[in-house]
Amino acid sequence: MRPDDTTLRPEIAHSWWRSERSGLTPTAPNLRVEPDAVDRRGRLRAAAGPVLAELAGQLGDADFCVLLADRESRIVDLSCGARPLRDRLEALGVVAGGVFLEETTGTNSIATAHELRRGVAVHGDEHYLEPFKRFSCYGHPITHPVTRRLQGVLDITCHSGSDSPLLAPLVARAARDIEERLLRTARAAEQRMLAAFQAAAGRDRAVLVLGEGVVLATPAAVELLDPVDHVRLRGIAADAGPGREAVGASAGAGAGAGAGDEYRLPAVELSSGRTLAVTFRAVAGSDRVLFTFHRPRSAAPPAHRHGPRSGSGSLRQSAAPAAPPVYVGGVPGTGRTTTARSLAGTEPARVITLDASEAAVRGEAAWLTDLDRALAGLEPAPAEQAAGSGPGLLVVEDVQLLPAASTARLRRIMEGRPGPRIALTGPPRAELTGPHAALAADCPDHIELPRLRDRTAELPELVRTMVDALLDPLVDAPGTGGRPRFTPAALAALSGHPWPGNLRELHTVVRSAVERRSAGDITPRDLPERYRVSPGLRALTPLERAEYDTIAAALLACDGNKLRAAKRLGISRTTLYNRMRALRITA
Repeated sequence: MRPDDTTLRPEIAHSWWRSERSGLTPTAPNLRVEPDAVDRRGRLRAAAGPVLAELAGQLGDADFCVLLADRESRIVDLSCGARPLRDRLEALGVVAGGVFLEETTGTNSIATAHELRRGVAVHGDEHYLEPFKRFSCYGHPITHPVTRRLQGVLDITCHSGSDSPLLAPLVARAARDIEERLLRTARAAEQRMLAAFQAAAGRDRAVLVLGEGVVLATPAAVELLDPVDHVRLRGIAADAGPGREAVGASAGAGAGAGAGDEYRLPAVELSSGRTLAVTFRAVAGSDRVLFTFHRPRSAAPPAHRHGPRSGSGSLRQSAAPAAPPVYVGGVPGTGRTTTARSLAGTEPARVITLDASEAAVRGEAAWLTDLDRALAGLEPAPAEQAAGSGPGLLVVEDVQLLPAASTARLRRIMEGRPGPRIALTGPPRAELTGPHAALAADCPDHIELPRLRDRTAELPELVRTMVDALLDPLVDAPGTGGRPRFTPAALAALSGHPWPGNLRELHTVVRSAVERRSAGDITPRDLPERYRVSPGLRALTPLERAEYDTIAAALLACDGNKLRAAKRLGISRTTLYNRMRALRITA
């Protein structure tokens, strides 16, 4: 039943008025679905990916659905959320490519947030279309931090009975996280583009960079090319792949010019009638393509791979291709170093670890000297090389602490030097900025380690492994009483803790318990006092867990001031106190 317009909130009543003026009726949606227009590799999807993954982890299998719409209010992602709810929404046309504007779907949190350019909640009967009145939804616009242009809308939808006042600040915070990632991506892409252009643009060279809304050209390229040539060059880059003459790594690996691949066309006719040879490659970590123009040769040079040369000038045939560098990300204590060192496989002796923080303590020059020594020390000796032994593993910890010059040096080593495999550790990739983000982006392989609180199902096995590592093998000898064993009650007490220190904190607790009782059953009484009783966080629903994290983050940002935290969350102080009591938050 349609509520009286006077009972509607002003923003909802105005939205209904706009929907009616567009010719829409509550029982007849005018939904358009444009699946072919969905940009699955665009910047918005790339920036939103880690944020959507975090939301999926927070909400779990709860009856919620997370939707992402682009700047045209077209749904581009609905991968997060409970499957039954997603099925019900898809039956109503909430699918990839669905255009959610007020003239197509009336009042809802995607269409109305797109219209108003601010966060909107639409509850039950406030929806204009009858089929959506059993749902509540919260939408927030995503605005580019630099251009201030709308990039999309983030939405959380649930059944009306599952409403929560904290869903609005939850989706607003997630939208801000996406905006920050858009800013980092833009800055990193611009830095890479400028660096590539400056490196290629020598004196009198014709060099051009083309990207979305970006053109950089040397004076020589400006004289050679007309705008119509840009269109053709974009098409050439998009078609790069099998059939093109390629030089460089992984050439012809797939459609489109890939970062690291360099392609050569022996003859391209320009709109002026001139014919030139063209080489081009994608700028790593961006949508830009760099073109260099040359005089055509009588015959195209043979394809070759760039690589280090021996003293005789010939290519080093004996050097095995280096394994790709790896970035291991996670919050402190999640096992980043252990994971990185495990990449050495069966050769743990051939691992050298450098701590980036030493560059600040001992000086950058000393750290770079250590880096050179480590690289030299990991090269196999001639006898080892003849026996088939490859180079070892270099682990660089906490790369976010590296000064700019050391970061640039490490990037050059990773890009152009076969030798030891390199593993970098640091915070989650989403938290990196500037040159450190570019450094992580240069790693083809990424390992993101979850927090311990998200791995509680693995806790018994983690505890068992830690006990085995702590104890001397002789503990199993006759007459020693056997190895200590954590009882189910002790494991249950541990599993309910939030573990802000992650694996490092758990290891400290396990070591304390083993030192207290080196044999027999370890019960809750053997644990440190604060760990003997579970705080009960494990019993929280996924939504309550998301609320817990949202409130905790607001309190931390406001230095514990509850009035400011309530204003930051957009809820009353009474609601904040009620939710803190329900969630057992003490601050």
